[in-house]
Amino acid sequence: MERFLSKFIVRDSEKKIILLSGPRQSGKTTLTKQLFKKFDYFNFDLAEDRESLFKKRWDRNADCILFDEIHKMRDWKRWLKGIYDTEGNKPRLIVTGSANLDAFQKVGDSLAGRYFSYRLHPIDIKEGVSFWNKNVDEVFKRLMDCGGFPEPFLEGNLDFYRRWQKSHLDVILRQDFLDLYSVRTIRLLELLIDLLKPRVSSATSYANLANDLQVDSKTIKSWLEMLENIYAVFKITPYHNNIARSLLKEPKYYFYDIGRVVDIGARLENLVACCLLKEIHYVEDIYGHRGHLHYLRTKDGKEIDFLIVIDDRPILCIEVKNADDKPAPSFDHFEKFLKNIPRIQLVANLKREFTTENGIQVCHLANFLAEFDLKSYLKD
Repeated sequence: MERFLSKFIVRDSEKKIILLSGPRQSGKTTLTKQLFKKFDYFNFDLAEDRESLFKKRWDRNADCILFDEIHKMRDWKRWLKGIYDTEGNKPRLIVTGSANLDAFQKVGDSLAGRYFSYRLHPIDIKEGVSFWNKNVDEVFKRLMDCGGFPEPFLEGNLDFYRRWQKSHLDVILRQDFLDLYSVRTIRLLELLIDLLKPRVSSATSYANLANDLQVDSKTIKSWLEMLENIYAVFKITPYHNNIARSLLKEPKYYFYDIGRVVDIGARLENLVACCLLKEIHYVEDIYGHRGHLHYLRTKDGKEIDFLIVIDDRPILCIEVKNADDKPAPSFDHFEKFLKNIPRIQLVANLKREFTTENGIQVCHLANFLAEFDLKSYLKD
């Protein structure tokens, strides 16, 4: 299936190095191999490919050279800069990696002005409807059952998905993690991931996790940052600007593989978080905006699940419900801090969409996300 980023990567690769990152098995290699008729591909994880890379032996007559996982190479940014500065961008150069490339060796320092970065997420409702050619309800059910990673999503078999999950986590921890970090306590990391599953949609206490694993809070924070860098989880933080100090400060963590979340309500919220973050990264990577996904929650329990902030300006409040179509009272509490921005309650099982007298929109969750265009909420 074609992916949303394809045409933009082809366009930008004419002039810049392309850095394409994203979760392992989200489809990066498949996407890039479909873009050009003639390409040369190298995977740094393979010994024979590493030798060719070190000797710079590739087909200079190809349309594109694909470098996979070279962020694991020592001084990879300097190596790549040397190629670009001496040989230019003919053939085109595309770097893919299952880690946040900006997090390793400060890539921007040496490649400034030479690259554009993209992040490829798993399939979401919008992309599933657009390119899988199925209706919204089918895509939504498939995502809730099998997650959005292309292989299990397209397979659509729960037994296959459960087996895929085990091998996927094994590769992430025992290959990517060990290649990039000196951490050897893989069993504790597996336990940390297990402890995060029931905490999805809730504020995360580093102290509680540290107590459960018998390590200190700084170690927990470090491990979670590492898991973020290899696209196992992502966090959203509370929004504080112009809001009373009564807000909680703990972050919330979500999985890119939403099927790891057992509770259906939390899995639904995780699905929405993935869709929103993907759209935020899209307007960042394509249009150059700066975006953040936050949540709002006070110590006395008033809460809004998501707040989207673009270029330091709140633009959209979203609350997620499974079946409750009564607008959340917290909308009124936070409205005085976040004036004149759309407030939307997404309901998975909704009989009729409506708008309240004070402007709160109650929308069918899957239909809204299938057509969600964040850029339409931005003012020029």
